[in-house]
This record gives sequence, C-alpha cells and structure tokens, in this order.
Amino acid sequence: MDDIDVVRRINELADEEHRLELAHAGTPLDAGELARLRSVEVALDQCWDLLRQRRARRAAGGDPEGAVLRSGGTAEGYQQ
Repeated sequence: MDDIDVVRRINELADEEHRLELAHAGTPLDAGELARLRSVEVALDQCWDLLRQRRARRAAGGDPEGAVLRSGGTAEGYQQ
C-alpha cells in the first residue's frame, strides 16, 4: 500500500464517518451503527498512523514500505 492508497482509504473512511453522523442528525445511532462508527474511527486512526510512519521513514532516508499497520489500541493510544 503506497501513500496514495492510504490517503484514498482515509478519504473513504472519513466519508463513511460523515454519512453515519449526518444520517441521524438529532437522533441517536442504533447499536449496529454505533459499532460501525467506532470501527471506522479506529480504522481512521490506524491509517493516519500508517501515513505518518511512511512519511517519517521517507524523511529520515528510510524505506516507507517498512511502515506497518499497528493495532487499533496502539494507534488510538497516542497523545496529540
């Protein structure tokens, strides 16, 4: 997966996140939708983490292909 693929996936996930949020403006999501929204949020964090790893490796003269998709717990646990 190259940077373009990662950015494309980020955009797809962000679009889905917005659709879920807007579909129920003013009303709560059901349990299935809440679970899906949560999984989309985790996947977004993972993709952003992967893209940052790739960019950092490239900036340091390394191989961006060495970046790995980390677990959702790891990607979500970072401080901003």
